[in-house]
Amino acid sequence: MLGVTGSIAAYKIASLASMLKKQAADVTVIMTQNATNFINPITFESLTGNKCLVDTFDRNFQHSVEHVSLAKQTDVFLVAPASANVIAKAAHGLADDMLTTTLLACQCPKIIAPAMNTRMYQNPVVQNNMKLLQSYGMEVISPATGYLACGDTGEGKMPEPELLLEYIIKALRPRDMEGLRLLVTAGPTMEKIDPVRYISNHSTGKMGYAIARAAMMRGAVVTLVTGKTSLTPPMGVQTIGITSAADMAQAVKERAGEQDIIIKAAAVADYRPKDTSDEKIKKKESELSITLERTEDILGFLGAHKKKGQFLCGFSMETENMLENSRTKLEKKNLDLIVANSLKEQGAGFGTDTNIVTLLSGKETLQLPILSKEEVADRLLDYILDHRTAPE
Repeated sequence: MLGVTGSIAAYKIASLASMLKKQAADVTVIMTQNATNFINPITFESLTGNKCLVDTFDRNFQHSVEHVSLAKQTDVFLVAPASANVIAKAAHGLADDMLTTTLLACQCPKIIAPAMNTRMYQNPVVQNNMKLLQSYGMEVISPATGYLACGDTGEGKMPEPELLLEYIIKALRPRDMEGLRLLVTAGPTMEKIDPVRYISNHSTGKMGYAIARAAMMRGAVVTLVTGKTSLTPPMGVQTIGITSAADMAQAVKERAGEQDIIIKAAAVADYRPKDTSDEKIKKKESELSITLERTEDILGFLGAHKKKGQFLCGFSMETENMLENSRTKLEKKNLDLIVANSLKEQGAGFGTDTNIVTLLSGKETLQLPILSKEEVADRLLDYILDHRTAPE
């Protein structure tokens, strides 16, 4: 259910309705009368295939109390854009139109996305109303900051449809990781040679980001320690950006003690230049040699300092003897689980949207088929939840 109120941002909900239909959702849109001044109900009817509801006393419907029957069918209700007026009504149980009566009758997860002038949004009355909605169990999305239709610049801008879709998906996911703290590493590290050059690898961070997003969706408190990537961090995840292996080691070690689950999916450099130049190294006719030294073994440190009940998972990317090398790593570093894959398999490895992995523990080997990295993330988390031992 999408509730649309009178705001210039109403036009963006057409894109959201289309996205939801592509996800095979059954979408119904309810508009306030003021919302019809910004976008025509026919637009939503064309996109969703369902009647767009505006009038509480519309006689052109099946014989049922419309707002009650819709409320029973609804799995998640998003009000976006949500005006200050509708927020106030929802906070105080006022139901004087189709949107507010249906919202009041719904017992499903409810999400509110405020959109209004900055000064209106910051008004203590509006802030108190939003806190009241949260106290009733509704999720209130923080608005974006930017240029507003009134000409002001500030907070109050409705988030983009892509982010709203993430909140809807989150509301529908099982919360089986509620209360757990999870740290995941992702992406490459960059080891400086001089101010211009560095040593790195082909990691894009997609696998680690997928794990962070999946865990957040399932209710975990997620910390993502990430090298430089082109990806947007998932919503609701604490993100710590790092550059080098030393940076990652420090960030992980500072936070490891408070984690229930640690998943090391980053491609951390094993070596770095022993000496770095403060000036760009000029091209020479002769060959250039760079002496390398080992970086700190972060996973080895975590295994040696693993607290009771903590679940430690590593990743292993190999080009030969994948299972043998991965199992050696599992045992040597005191891991609970290692996720192994081969660069030689088509559909696995760096930069792809899919992965082919094998889960190895001390007791079993479980090979998964080719899956999207999002599916791999959920299968990995399922396995961890089934096999972790909660601390006493």
